[in-house]
Amino acid sequence: MRASGCILFISLLILSWFSFSLALSDAEASLIAHRQLLSLQEKDNLPDQYEFEVDVQVKFANPRLKHAYVGLQAWKKAMYSDPLNFTSNWEGHDVCSYKGVFCSPALDDPKLNVVSGVDLNHGDIAGYLPVELGLLTDAALFHINSNRFCGIIPKSFEKLKLIHEFDVSNNRFVGQFPNVVLSMPNLKYLDIRYNNFEGDLPPQLFDKALDALFLNDNRFASYIPDNLGKSPASVIVFANNNFKGCIPRSIGNMTNTLNEIVFLSNELSGCLPPEIGLLGNATVIDTRANLFAGILPTTLTGLEKVEHLDVAYNKFTGLVSDSICRLPSLVNFTFGQNYFTGEEKGCQPGSRKGVALDDTSNCLRGRPKQKSQKECVPVVSKPVDCSKDKCSRPSRESPNQLSTLHLQYLFFHHHHL
Repeated sequence: MRASGCILFISLLILSWFSFSLALSDAEASLIAHRQLLSLQEKDNLPDQYEFEVDVQVKFANPRLKHAYVGLQAWKKAMYSDPLNFTSNWEGHDVCSYKGVFCSPALDDPKLNVVSGVDLNHGDIAGYLPVELGLLTDAALFHINSNRFCGIIPKSFEKLKLIHEFDVSNNRFVGQFPNVVLSMPNLKYLDIRYNNFEGDLPPQLFDKALDALFLNDNRFASYIPDNLGKSPASVIVFANNNFKGCIPRSIGNMTNTLNEIVFLSNELSGCLPPEIGLLGNATVIDTRANLFAGILPTTLTGLEKVEHLDVAYNKFTGLVSDSICRLPSLVNFTFGQNYFTGEEKGCQPGSRKGVALDDTSNCLRGRPKQKSQKECVPVVSKPVDCSKDKCSRPSRESPNQLSTLHLQYLFFHHHHL
């Protein structure tokens, strides 16, 4: 699931457009959430053997298809609006013929045909998720992005042990981080962006063997857990939330797996940890629009595969060196809207063919479109010493000794170019 930088940014733009186009009034969202609340008061989870308590006067090829029928029919009743008639054929016992429902041989018994996935993407359906969906225990894929589902993710989803991809992005879900996903042992792709989730991220999230994690455009307001670096994900997007504090130094442990990481538009602060320079396989690193300060780590010379590097709209100071601007794979380096006081010639826009460089709105003498002296002095006169910054101190999850030696190598390499 490794995506290029262009694909990631395009997908963010497309989902942003859908978030405006599929409008649901607050009153409608409140009504749907209330309906779910009423149903949860009757049963907030599925009792054992629940499916056998439901009287269905239809014969099925096997019990698992009956379970799926019960879950899908409960879901259809929980739909408030289906303007595209996406579920118009959700009638009768042949659940494998339902639009958006996919069947295949069971993993544990190939002789049985079971519901292995649901894909209602871009259905514009309004409603909520009933607890009966926990009966889809053979599903490996659950995609409902770009709809108008409201409420919470039911606790019964803990029963979906085979889920490989879980995408509920671009809906109106609310509440704390949906901890039910932590109970999905086979989960690789988690996408909950463009919702209204809030609160803290559980550290256990970064212990999971995910390949892609999209958290952007919610209301999370916590610190990023120190064990971030334990995640084997190739893509992680934190953008457009209210995350605060530092980037954990454990990020350096992601050197072999991380391809893209986006911190865009949060309230993160302090200095960039030097361990970022260990991300030698990363192609996209975006720290734009935060509260970062201090100088850029010299270890950034280790970003040999980075194509898009964005540190704009922060409070960085000091020198932007050629060693960063001449990284071998660089396509775009944006460092405008900061307080840099110097840049080497290789960093000036137009100095390198095929590389877009942006140095606008800094404190660079002799360069066009810079901040005024009045704007620069209060920040430049009080530079942040990153060696004393709390974010630069080792944490319990900081990289091991081998990584520290690697950092020392990067520093030595930078000063002997």
